[in-house]
Parts: sequence; C-alpha cells; structure tokens
Amino acid sequence: MRKVALLAHISLDGYVSGENGEFDGFEAGEENLRFVCKLTRDADAALFGRKSYQLLDQYWPIAKDRAGASEGEIEYSNWYNNATKVVISKTLTKGNSTNTTILGQNFPDEIEKLKQQPGKDILIFGSPSIAQLLIQHNLIDTYWIFINPVLFGKGISLFPRMDSMKKFKHISMTEFPNGEIAHRFDKTV
Repeated sequence: MRKVALLAHISLDGYVSGENGEFDGFEAGEENLRFVCKLTRDADAALFGRKSYQLLDQYWPIAKDRAGASEGEIEYSNWYNNATKVVISKTLTKGNSTNTTILGQNFPDEIEKLKQQPGKDILIFGSPSIAQLLIQHNLIDTYWIFINPVLFGKGISLFPRMDSMKKFKHISMTEFPNGEIAHRFDKTV
C-alpha cells in the first residue's frame, strides 16, 4: 500500500505562513532542496490544494531549463514533470501540467483509493487546509515537519483542532545550514 507523506515548513510558533499566505520567513537553500529530492525518489505522486498547485506549477515545470539552474532544481523539476499531480479543488477544472488530476468531491475516499493503487509514495506539499482535512481523516502516514528559525506571531496553522489526541513516533532529524530542522514523524497505529 502506498503511503502519504506531508512535507510542511512551519515557524517556531507553528504557522505554515503569515495571515495572508506569505512565506517571508522561510529561507530555502540548495541543501534543503537536495534533501527534498531524496524524498521524491521514493514518491511518484504529489498532492496539492489549488493555491499550492498554482504557485508551484508556475515555477517547477521549467525550472530545469533556467540559466544557472542548480543540481537540486534540475532534479526536482524533472521529478515534478514526471510525477502524477493530484489537485483538490472545487473551482479548478483543469491543470496546466501533464499528469494532473483534479478532485473536487469526496476526496478523502479518492485519496484512500489512490493509496490502494500500485506505485510509490504520495507527497503533500504545503496546502494547509488540505493537510488539515487529511489529518482529520487519518490519511497521512508520515509527517516531515521543517521547523524554521522564525516567529510569525500570527498566521495559518498547520494542524486542525482535534477531538482526540494522536500519537506519533519520531523517526529522524536533519539540520540544515540555514537553521531549518527537518523532523520525521510516523503515525502509530
């Protein structure tokens, strides 16, 4: 069975962005991107909300062709172009990139079906509202939480309010030169 892995950058105070969706405090580096590329090698699908898809789809399909593209940008761009992209949206009817499927209704059931299909892992990039719904439906198997050395004070939270506690197992930690720390947590059964 395929696993769903969430990759989320958060501030020290637990926000994935400022109140208006801005990411000003998250400084990416080449080592961070190469780390994410390692994760993409075990995945062949990406899951997005509409906003995250449209944001990433503006850059990554052609990033490999830009003058001065780094090794990590080339690898990630190639992966992005070949990966199946699943977008959860009630308003988007067609994706711009190849290999894009739009899910509008009953998407928790559709994600469960996707997990049952043959293939590699499915990665969720950003998309806090989608991540929150998948958390509530217990559909995320692995959490990669990238903690950034910044306080937003207010913003959009990654985690929804829950009716009950969920426990996780801490699997690993990686520290990057820009001060970001990646923690991997797996859900416990």
